[in-house]
Amino acid sequence: MSDPAIELKGISKAFGAVQANKDISIRVMPGTIHGIIGENGAGKSTLMSILYGFYKADKGEIFVGGKKTVIPDSQAAIAAGIGMVFQHFKLVENFTVLENVVLGAEDSAMLKPSLTRARRELKALAAEYELNVDPDAVVEDIGVGMQQRVEILKALYRGADILILDEPTGVLTPAEADHLFRILDGLKREGKTIILITHKLREIMDITDTVSVMRRGEMTATVKTSETSPAELAELMVGRKVLLRIEKSAPALGEVILDVKDLNVTDDKGVHRLKNVSFQVRAGEILGIAGVAGNGQSELLEVLGGYEKATGTITLRGQTIDLTGGKSDGQSRRRRGIAHVPEDRQREGLIMDYHAWENVAFGYHHDARYRKGLLMDNAAIKADTAGKMKRFDVRPPDPNLAAKNFSGGNQQKIVLAREIERNPDLLLVGQPTRGVDIGAIEFIHEQIVALRDQGKAILLVSVELEEILALSDRVAVMFDGQIMGERLPGETDEKELGLLMAGMTDVPTDKPVHEAVEEQLAHAGTGDKRGS
Repeated sequence: MSDPAIELKGISKAFGAVQANKDISIRVMPGTIHGIIGENGAGKSTLMSILYGFYKADKGEIFVGGKKTVIPDSQAAIAAGIGMVFQHFKLVENFTVLENVVLGAEDSAMLKPSLTRARRELKALAAEYELNVDPDAVVEDIGVGMQQRVEILKALYRGADILILDEPTGVLTPAEADHLFRILDGLKREGKTIILITHKLREIMDITDTVSVMRRGEMTATVKTSETSPAELAELMVGRKVLLRIEKSAPALGEVILDVKDLNVTDDKGVHRLKNVSFQVRAGEILGIAGVAGNGQSELLEVLGGYEKATGTITLRGQTIDLTGGKSDGQSRRRRGIAHVPEDRQREGLIMDYHAWENVAFGYHHDARYRKGLLMDNAAIKADTAGKMKRFDVRPPDPNLAAKNFSGGNQQKIVLAREIERNPDLLLVGQPTRGVDIGAIEFIHEQIVALRDQGKAILLVSVELEEILALSDRVAVMFDGQIMGERLPGETDEKELGLLMAGMTDVPTDKPVHEAVEEQLAHAGTGDKRGS
């Protein structure tokens, strides 16, 4: 047998008292796609950051192609043939594709020869690996799928034989994700080695040859993908059996709670973010809004939550809501029975340096139960927070702990507990499980369905089509600020929704779906740009 492309032996890394990696050993064979999965905080990113030279291990050894290799920084990793595509791209947005590829890899102080050589090599790489990108396009003018290809091209241009990809499909449509997997398969056939970090079990099953599972900083198992199952992997990740399918009954629909008609939003730069958006949500119903980030979903939540001005008409239980109040109108929304779990919990849902009990009171600090005369009743807030933490399984259940000291999943539970337990008529939920591990996902989904079963109306925004199809009673798809169509989950699939997400209502029969999608996105203006 050939030597492993990558072998890590006894890697350990601590940050203060936190042991991020503990005596980890892993072998990645050449010409394979090797998946790494684990819960939040399992140590996956730390391990890959050590391999790419961002961190230095406290102890352990790295072997590349059978040779012991010291990797003190990313330049050493690149020299060893290792490239990394990060979840958040490292591109200069006002540079062209060609300039981004060359940046940091110039042949000399004279830029023109470097650009000429790069243009020639990009053409060859694009032909070989289906990585077609206009080299003269400005990065900020192309979609996230194309930007991801630029990152892969950057790594290949620098001679990478080993590619690390961190959550690569988080901002892609299903068609774009399928195209990415074809690219990875092509790279594998050419002898490249791929390390794929993802929390999506289906992707692991579809694309990888081998999968390693991490839990609490340790490597718990490495198995051939063909010899395992999503249920087994989930149990290895969490340490217990996990319900992968959401169990819910048919909805018991009631009156119309939310009625939105001809909603329009134009931002400060004059860009039309929402275009005549109309829909309804009934009591006892989950309406899922699907779409690639940046297609108006964020603005929709901001208008409904009272943080953004708009034109059009919104009624809640038949009563008109004022759309002119702008950013100061969140309080009146809460008084009207609208609760809001924002898309970005750390920037919009929590103040990270404040205690959990203080965060639980945010937005509801005028509530009589939280006050003692003119003053806040801190003891009452702490007691209420402790109860919420127990019911929502927040770990550790300490109201005095700062929000920043909880994991992402537990931060999300704090926000959900604060909003759901207000008994709202309408719950707005943005990206409920973004960056959340599989155990917390199971719990969060159960809470959303339970609220629906209490007769509440729920508007769910998520870029995860699996989540949309599993939770929603009805699905609306947004593209470029418009509702492209509505579907019942049982009468559609990810392929059809993915086409709607790309702005397509039909696909020419004379060409593959991914080619038709790319043509549409190339002419779609801002539709596929990265979201807020």
